[in-house]
Amino acid sequence: MNANRRSEAQVSFVGAGPGDPELLTLRALQRLQSAEVVLHDALVPREILDLVAPEGRLLSVGKRAGRHSMPQSRINALLVRLALRGYRVVRLKGGDPAVFGRLAEETEALSEAGVSYEVVPGITAASAAAASSGISLTLRGSSRRVQFVTGHTEGAGDFDPVALGLCDPEVTGAIYMARKAVPKIREGFLAAGWSGETNVLIVGNAGRADEVHIRSRLSFLAQNMDALPSNMAVILLLGEAINRQVGRHSLVSASANNKSPRLALGTANPRH
Repeated sequence: MNANRRSEAQVSFVGAGPGDPELLTLRALQRLQSAEVVLHDALVPREILDLVAPEGRLLSVGKRAGRHSMPQSRINALLVRLALRGYRVVRLKGGDPAVFGRLAEETEALSEAGVSYEVVPGITAASAAAASSGISLTLRGSSRRVQFVTGHTEGAGDFDPVALGLCDPEVTGAIYMARKAVPKIREGFLAAGWSGETNVLIVGNAGRADEVHIRSRLSFLAQNMDALPSNMAVILLLGEAINRQVGRHSLVSASANNKSPRLALGTANPRH
């Protein structure tokens, strides 16, 4: 393992957080401003890419919704090649690099080539969604664990919330990359005995100026998801802590024109 800190690292894996430049860490900003080459994901917004120094080179290697601009093996090889040529390299990933970011594959390639690296953490989508909604992911005496999972299933496989540990009453579930899997997610929880009246918090573009919050009943999850723009990154929060909090309070959503004040957002449940 060749993980190092600060200036000794040849490659910096930097978390871009949810997309708001104000939520970057100071170290992330420093690495971006000193980078000679930045390999970035598709979901990293222009406002953050603009923080790279004018002489820095931007290379999009983004993956989104199964569409890959560059195979993972080529990304790995490019990181190694650039580092061995002496460039100060930043691998810029949305959210936190260590959460569903394929970090291990890229650090393994660097380690095998003898290239040192560091990891600069970022705010992950679950934390950003909870913060902007004004809720807690844990509740004393009720929810003692947060479970991060993805909505992806292998092939035509079912989404099994029991196997994923999401049905424990003391768990708050955060389901990343949930959009395409929503029908399977809904059916999986209903098959596990969850009530269709259970509150689910849908957050699109968490932590960004255009974020959207929808309080949905589990039964209407697919309909409410369809109301969001197709290019919006979505995370689902659910579990007893979420059910209790969103059932008791109005949800909030950041205004696109003013990041500080928040706008009340009501329940979105279609009626037949």
